[in-house]
Amino acid sequence: MASRPKNPEPRPQPRLYLVTPEISDADAFAATLSTALGAGDIAAVLVRLSGGDERTQINCVKALAPLVQKHGAALLIDNKSQLVARSGADGAHMSGIGAFNEAVGLLKPDWIVGAGGLFTRHDGMEAAEKNADYVMFGEPDEHGERPSFEAIEERVAWWAEVFEAPCVAFAGSLDEIPALVLAGADFIALGDWLWRDSTTIAATLAATVPLLRLPESAA
Repeated sequence: MASRPKNPEPRPQPRLYLVTPEISDADAFAATLSTALGAGDIAAVLVRLSGGDERTQINCVKALAPLVQKHGAALLIDNKSQLVARSGADGAHMSGIGAFNEAVGLLKPDWIVGAGGLFTRHDGMEAAEKNADYVMFGEPDEHGERPSFEAIEERVAWWAEVFEAPCVAFAGSLDEIPALVLAGADFIALGDWLWRDSTTIAATLAATVPLLRLPESAA
């Protein structure tokens, strides 16, 4: 997940960042994930792990990492930075500036560390100062709540204007993608709604292709 060039000519087209449902059985999810990886331009997969002991969680990531990496995508672990080094993951995504700061000390510079749960501009600026590999805006919190879409657009546009580190914008539906692309997102995250029907994943990802195209004024 490379940084945005200082003076992009042209601006690269945004890519997809997939956020999995909570996973406890890697074997059961592998076919679904493989379908998704083969159906779109996927830059990264954020693996959310459900309950289980640490060894079980590490084994789950170990089973999925080669599949993700074979498709040229990075596998990141959600909020479990302590598992990265032992699991074959490419890094971690941390929610909240405190958790992000702790992960930076543990993982940098060898692994990716992304920052989410940044609810103020101050948090975003602190993440930038600590060399976040990317920031994410618009993701649901632990209760499934998101900021207003207008607030997400504003935060993405602010980041794209001021900072070089990539911005991941979380889309709650296909309909939100064009506005987030226009706002300046480098990556578009797709979450639980993508996985609800395994028979429609490939078609949904195919439908993102025209939505990710940059307007001529932004290209």
